[in-house]
Amino acid sequence: MQKLKKEALKRAWAEISLSSLKSNVEKCRSLLPEGVEMMSVVKANCYGHGIENVIPCLENDCGVSKFAVSNLVEAAELRDLGLKGSILILGYTPPKNAADLLELDVVQAITDADYAAELSKSCPAGKKVRCHLAVDTGMTRIGIRGDEKQLVSQAEEIFLLPGLCVEGIFTHLSSADSADPDDVKYTEAQIEKLLALKDGLAKRGVTFAETHFLNSAGAAYHPDPRGSLARFGIMQFGLSPNAELELPVRLKPVMQLKAAVSQVKTVEAGADVSYGRTFTTQRETRVAVVTIGYADGYPRLLSGKAEVLIKGRRAKILGRVCMDQMMIDVTDIEGVREGDVVTLFGSDGDESITADQLAQKIGTIGYEIVCGISPRVPRIAVE
Repeated sequence: MQKLKKEALKRAWAEISLSSLKSNVEKCRSLLPEGVEMMSVVKANCYGHGIENVIPCLENDCGVSKFAVSNLVEAAELRDLGLKGSILILGYTPPKNAADLLELDVVQAITDADYAAELSKSCPAGKKVRCHLAVDTGMTRIGIRGDEKQLVSQAEEIFLLPGLCVEGIFTHLSSADSADPDDVKYTEAQIEKLLALKDGLAKRGVTFAETHFLNSAGAAYHPDPRGSLARFGIMQFGLSPNAELELPVRLKPVMQLKAAVSQVKTVEAGADVSYGRTFTTQRETRVAVVTIGYADGYPRLLSGKAEVLIKGRRAKILGRVCMDQMMIDVTDIEGVREGDVVTLFGSDGDESITADQLAQKIGTIGYEIVCGISPRVPRIAVE
């Protein structure tokens, strides 16, 4: 049997707007002070949007030359796609994989002094692994930690290791997406701590090309010309770091999640719908079955809480979301039939539902909604 393409099934799919992606990149760059370059964070399959379409667009159409990923496998996938730009691995890579780092010509985050020593020791003789030194200024995640004197001492030792070429230092801002005065002060203190390390190293004759601390929220709310890079992640894809805090630029969601109606039926009042009989109709109801479920990444927690869009109207989810299907109420929407398109998030006519809005219904963030879309859902590029 000829192999079927997932895109051909029109069962559940995600439309990826490359024009929206390009627009968002321009808006992100507009936030940056002069001399600060954009680094595109494309971990987790481009935040669920799909590397196959997004990466060529970012590199070839948007002119992005610096990228960041979570791990070595993600870096290898980008190289396999033909990416020529610089790649920074923001997470841990076992020191035994030093040769792989060299072969892929990627930059590895240094998590602490012991890790740096092991990575240097594992590097083939006469070679140097390109690195950026992570500094824990208050995220309490990866990075060297201590007061200014301790940080300078640790960093200098790492810079001198024979198997490493340390090209930069960076930190991650934990609360840059908050307008709370205490959080604003905390963010400013994180930035100043990293820059104090840079100054302290300079006094010892240690210099490097890159200093970066701005993530999406940092660039949006705390633009600072003293870094060389800003790492944009979620904002490229049209979502906000904090849905409750207005951004200084208007972005366009890049992903729309869609599915199809597989059946429409009329049921009587008192009919139980879906697993667990958590919903019972109160009137004669037109029920449409939709070809998407939690195995596609649409959260089961949205059962009975969310709406979808069909024919430019909102329709409530009835009962529990199943693994591969769900039921919706189309009683008041005329003409719904098998094959009609249902929008889980995105726009239909004058109505729209965003991933951030869905996230708020279940106490999470838009990041989790888009990152959670299953690999079995094809990502289809549209302009």
